[in-house]
Amino acid sequence: MQEVSTTTVYAVGVPIILTLILFETIVSARRNLRFYELGDTCGTMGLLFGNILTSVSIQGSTLGLYFYLYQFRILSLNDILVPWQVWVVTFLAIDFIFYWYHRASHRVRVLWAIHMNHHSSIEMNFSVAFRQAWFGPISKVPFFMVMPFIGFDPSITVVAGLCATLWGVVGHTQWITKLGWLDKIFNTPSTHRVHHGTNLEYIDRNYGNIFIFWDRIFGTYAKEKAPVVFGLVKNLNTNNPFKITFYTWAAMARDVRQARSFYEIIGHILGPPDWQPRRKLISIDKTKLVD
Repeated sequence: MQEVSTTTVYAVGVPIILTLILFETIVSARRNLRFYELGDTCGTMGLLFGNILTSVSIQGSTLGLYFYLYQFRILSLNDILVPWQVWVVTFLAIDFIFYWYHRASHRVRVLWAIHMNHHSSIEMNFSVAFRQAWFGPISKVPFFMVMPFIGFDPSITVVAGLCATLWGVVGHTQWITKLGWLDKIFNTPSTHRVHHGTNLEYIDRNYGNIFIFWDRIFGTYAKEKAPVVFGLVKNLNTNNPFKITFYTWAAMARDVRQARSFYEIIGHILGPPDWQPRRKLISIDKTKLVD
C-alpha cells in the first residue's frame, strides 16, 4: 500500500470528479435547478488558476521543508506500525490538523482574508470545491509542518493529503441529499452545506474535511435543518478573482492604518474577522442610546 503515488490518485480521482461534475450539470439543466451560474463558475476558475500557480511555485520548497524536518522526527511511525496502520493514522492526523487549520481560517482575520475566497460563491456545486484562494497553499504550511517532525513520512502524507482533498470535493453539492448514518461520521454533502451557510445557526460550523466527529467532539457541529443560504454574510457581488482575493486584505489594511495602538493592530490582524476596538464598540453603543 505504501507504493501508492500521487499519479495513481490523480489517475483514479480526477475522472471520478469530472464525471460527478458532468452528471451534476446534466441534472441541473434537465430539472432547471440552476446549480451553476456562468459568472460564478468563471470566478471560480480564475481563483483556481492562481491557486495552482502558487501550489506549483512552492511545491518543491514545501516538500524540501517537510523532508528536512523529518530528519529530526520524534518517532518513526513506519517502524512502529504496519503499513495499513500508518495510512489510517496519517489520514486521522491530516484531518485533525485540517480541522484546526480550517477553524482558525474562520476565526483569525488574516487567515480569513485567504479562506473567504472559497466562501465567496453564492452557489453550491462540485466546482465550488475548486474555488481555492491564491495564498491558500502558503497558509497551510505552518499547520502541517508539525507532521514530519512528529514522525509522519512526507511521501505518505502527500498522497494521503491529496486523497483527502479529493474527498472534500464530494461535499460541495446540492444534488446529493442526506446520507443517514454516514452524516454522523463523515463530512458529507449535507454537513458541508451547513458549513457554507450564512444562516445564523450554521455560521462557523462543521470544519472537518473527511470526518465530522471532530466537530462533535469540539462543539462545532450543526445538523442541516433549515434550507441553506450560501455565500458570505455580506456578499461581494463580484466574480473578479482579483477583487475577491484582495477584498479582505484591503479592508484589513485600512483598519491597521486607522489603529491607535499596537494592541489594535494585532486585533485587526489576528483577531476574529468581526473584531473591533473597544472604543468603536462604545461609540456604537452610544449611538444606539441616542437613537
